[in-house]
Amino acid sequence: MATNEKERGVPNGRYKKLESELRTELIAAQEQLQQARFPTIIVLGGCAGAGTNAASNALRQWMDSRGIEVCAFEPPSAEERERPEYWRYWLSLPPKGTIGIYLNGWYDRPLRDLAHGRSDEAAFKRDVGRITAFENELVVDGALLIKLWIHLDKEARQQRIADLEQNPLTRWRVNADAREGLKYYDEFKRAGDRLLQKTDIRGARWQVVEGSDSHYALAVGHAVRDAIRQRLNKKKSCPKLISADWLPAPNVLTKLDMERRVSKKEYQALLERYQGRLYRLTQQARRKGVSTVLVFEGADAAGKGGIIQRLTAALDASIYQIIQIAAPTEEEHAQHYLWRFWRPLPRAGRMVIFDRSWYGRVLVERVEGFADEAAWQRAYREINDFEAQLTGHGVVVAKYWIHIDKDEQLRRFKARQVTPHKRWKITDEDWRNREKWDEYEIAVDDMVARTHTTAAPWTLVEGNDKRFARLKVIETFCQQLEQALASG
Repeated sequence: MATNEKERGVPNGRYKKLESELRTELIAAQEQLQQARFPTIIVLGGCAGAGTNAASNALRQWMDSRGIEVCAFEPPSAEERERPEYWRYWLSLPPKGTIGIYLNGWYDRPLRDLAHGRSDEAAFKRDVGRITAFENELVVDGALLIKLWIHLDKEARQQRIADLEQNPLTRWRVNADAREGLKYYDEFKRAGDRLLQKTDIRGARWQVVEGSDSHYALAVGHAVRDAIRQRLNKKKSCPKLISADWLPAPNVLTKLDMERRVSKKEYQALLERYQGRLYRLTQQARRKGVSTVLVFEGADAAGKGGIIQRLTAALDASIYQIIQIAAPTEEEHAQHYLWRFWRPLPRAGRMVIFDRSWYGRVLVERVEGFADEAAWQRAYREINDFEAQLTGHGVVVAKYWIHIDKDEQLRRFKARQVTPHKRWKITDEDWRNREKWDEYEIAVDDMVARTHTTAAPWTLVEGNDKRFARLKVIETFCQQLEQALASG
């Protein structure tokens, strides 16, 4: 944890010169980072009244504010409480080439809980683990993370508040947070010291700025300038791969019985029964506020669309949303790949159905070379962490791989070509993907082996017979919902 040089006793004339020079340098650095296309995340931390607001205002004044977004989070709203805690942090992330300034950000709630004794040792460790995992994902994806803690000792804080309160023009600046920070100064100081120590990690180091100097914002500006310059002058290197994590996965797909069939008569009877059961369960989940995320993956022409149609036929249209994932848009490409999957997460009692999902990183992006090896290897850990945040919040995560064999896919491809209302479903890309069938099977085996967890298990569905596949998905989903509702 580094400590910035104290910039005390700077005469006003000298300060003006330093400020002018700094503004020029910050603008130049900002223009370069826009061209270099990496997001810059500045966390301004500190106990209430330390000066994070003033430092943020100074940075916005000195730089081009059109490329800066300041995020100061209030206590979670009702909508935010219905989703995992980090949902609002993910949505606020700055696009590549821009700057996000966070006033305490994801540190605020853990800091307050620790200071007020609301966090036991286990909860504190979970908070630290969540913070470090989140920041590590951002950094390895290419973000520049600058963490600055503004320290103000107790006497200086008392004097600053007294000075503000004595002046009628500045009295309004002393709010409840500032008074709380002073009243519980010792508790916040101990909590802040501990939190900084545990979250001072490689790639996300803390720098401490002395806030008692009237010109402390200069130190903040210099730290931001230096961090951007250092990043611009440093070539991004790929993390070393850890071979111990990379053992061959078992071939799970070859163990499936692809001859499983259901007669048309049996299918019609069971489908109606399962759909009725599903409707009742989803209504119960709605009343209880249990939200659901369904993930459908599978080879081209595996029948995902038909399964989704039969499943949603049993749902109230007001409770679900279908998200069909294609290549990322320009807006999505400017963010971490998981950003676009955090955005549509459902409110309590609702459901989101992903027709293809974040698993594209370890499937198509891996096989087609859109993600380098380091990126798709670390994605398994990132995906497991993402899903753990969902299930930890009480979200039901149901994941389905719909499998067909190579001969069945060829039969369906040919049928689509000769059926006018299905011809649009077959493209040159489908035929090209078919040529990499073996590579995709290896990728699927790895995916299942490394992301099949107790809380978010994979269901492998034998899809050669469409009727059987539809029934299996709906039945297993009902079972998963029943289990979640019973445990809730």
